[in-house]
Order: sequence, then structure tokens, then C-alpha cells
Amino acid sequence: MIVSIHQPHYLPWLRYFDKIARSDLFILLDDADFNKNGWQNRNRLKGPAGPQILTIPVQHRLGQRLEEVTLSPGAPWARKHLRTLRQDYARAPHLQAYLPALEEFYSRPWTSLVDLAEEMILWHLEALGIRTPTVRSSKLGVPGRATARLVDLIRSVGGTAYLTGAYALTSYLEPARFEEAGLKLLVHEWSCPEYAQVWPQAGFIPDLATLDLLLAEGPRSGEVLSSGGRVVQPGTRPENAR
Repeated sequence: MIVSIHQPHYLPWLRYFDKIARSDLFILLDDADFNKNGWQNRNRLKGPAGPQILTIPVQHRLGQRLEEVTLSPGAPWARKHLRTLRQDYARAPHLQAYLPALEEFYSRPWTSLVDLAEEMILWHLEALGIRTPTVRSSKLGVPGRATARLVDLIRSVGGTAYLTGAYALTSYLEPARFEEAGLKLLVHEWSCPEYAQVWPQAGFIPDLATLDLLLAEGPRSGEVLSSGGRVVQPGTRPENAR
């Protein structure tokens, strides 16, 4: 049983969903610390001049957990984001197919960043045809930090293997802890596949928010997504890995 774990994000990028698709269970790490300079409340889409960032303004304090972060009251971010989507993706072949669901999403009175991000993730999973179940880490009652907690989270759901991004192996992950716990460690490698983006004069821009792929490729998005990733053993020689 392969488990992957990641913090919830607003409009996640392609590799995020490919990793979920290659897992048997996905744990939303909603009780991790909020990173004010990270991508938990923002991501990139494509405009006529290239990538542009859509950001949700939030209220937070140092050391605050993601599940405690709230949206800045009164900020017109939802209206602005929806307007940007309508304008920049007016020529996208599949905008009209997804627009009603997006309009409904942006019309909701969101207050919790995690609730908003989880709903957006679940919507993407359905649109991509990915049926991997998800669970919030805050619901599992597993204490601890860093690699030790990842190991305990996986064991708490009956997992036998952990699927990690390649970057984690050289930054913060302690592989020996998985071996000690009898868990198999697998690595998700990713190379963004090319697809027919809007604004071709700006060139192809890899690893945008997955919504860019959905609006461009529609029902083919899942097939395009799966062509960019693979699962390997640690130490396997990369093939077109970024």
C-alpha cells in the first residue's frame, strides 16, 4: 500500500497530482506549519506575457499551523481570480466545460485556507479521473515531527511504502528511518509533458497550476499528466528527470 503525503495547496501543480495518482492513499498534511513565502496559498497560471501568480491573501502568525490559517476578510481575491481565468483563458478549448464549477467555487464564503485548498484538490482529482482516497493528517492523531512523524503517519493508515519527491531525499528526509520501520521507500520522478497551452507566443511554460492543463486538454488531461512521471527505487538512474 503506497502512501504519499503533502501539504494542501491552492491550485497545485501537475507533479502534485501525478504523485497522488501513483499512490493508494494520500495524506493532506494540514497541520504542518504555514510557509508565508511558499506556495500553499498561491500558484502560477499563464497570461499573454507568460506566467502570472494568483495569491490568496491570508491572516497568519509565525509558527501557525496550516489548519489555523484564515483568509483575509473582505479581500476581493475570488472575484479577481475568476476574472483572470475568464480573460486569460477565454480561448482555452475547455474553459466553458469547467467554468460553472469554478464560478460556484469562487462564490463560496471561504474562511479557512485548508478547507478551500482541500476542496480545490478534490475537484481536480475528480476532473482528472484520479480515485486515490485522501485523509487529513490532523484527523489521524499522530504526534511528532519531520521524518519520524511521516513514518508514524504511514503506519497509522496501514501503509507499507512511502512515495516521496526526489528533492526530499537530498534535503530533509532520513531514508534509514523507513528501513528501520519496515517501510519501502519509493521516489516519484517528474518531467513536465508538453501540451497545447494558451498564448503560444509566450512559449511553453512547464509546471504551471494543473488548471492550465485542464482548460487546455479537458478529458485528455489525465493521459497527459501520467506521461510525465514514474516511480523508482532510491538510487535508480533518472530518465528525463527534472
